Amino acid sequence: MATYNKRGYKPKSKAEEIELDEQNSTTAEVFSTLDESASKTEEWVSRNQNYILAVIGVIAVGVLGYLAYNQFVLKPKEASADNEMYYPQQYFDQALNSTTERDSLFTLSLNGAEGKYGFLDIIKEYSGTKAANVANYSAGMAYLNMKNYQEAINHLEDFSSDDSILGALAKGGLGDAFMQLNQSEDALSYYEKAVAHSDNSFTAPKFLYKAGITALELNQSDKALEYFQRIKDDYASSDEARMIDAFIGNSQRQ
Repeated sequence: MATYNKRGYKPKSKAEEIELDEQNSTTAEVFSTLDESASKTEEWVSRNQNYILAVIGVIAVGVLGYLAYNQFVLKPKEASADNEMYYPQQYFDQALNSTTERDSLFTLSLNGAEGKYGFLDIIKEYSGTKAANVANYSAGMAYLNMKNYQEAINHLEDFSSDDSILGALAKGGLGDAFMQLNQSEDALSYYEKAVAHSDNSFTAPKFLYKAGITALELNQSDKALEYFQRIKDDYASSDEARMIDAFIGNSQRQ
């Protein structure tokens, strides 16, 4: 690599002079090309200035609109929906603890009363909010307890959550509803989803047990044995584990 192309350097021979001229010429061509590219870019920007400004304006309006929607529409809507949930949730909790008025209390939680919203009103009026999502879960469970299994399915399918407990209970509730409708294969699928959703010691043994019982009903004894054995191995202190040896033996005999 030549090292003589420095300020004040004088070539020692004609060959060096020619090489230096060629190098300077190449450098000049590069800068000329860059100048031409910059000039073309400036021309393109000048010709399309209105379009560029319009695009930038649309993006800016979109961002500002999104921020404004979150601040002035969504947040107040979420807060209002949360407040509305208090009334029906009280009836729902009372129904779970009641032995005589369960259906009437669940109905109040669904439909509301005395000018107060129920879960169904919140789902309709506050669609898209977190409260409406939770209202779908509560409505689904209310219908499940009232033996309205199709409505339970409709609402539980509209509920989504990453929460380890609620997410698993919703999927397990779907399994219960399908089981009551004599759709055992669908029920088993949802029990399996409930187990896969979370391996916590509260919901996992509960739905492993239901999955095993359903698998036996479907004559899938190997699968049932797998679920019962998992209860024995992983959840030995659970209520479901107390009689699990009998179910393991039953699965092995089939």
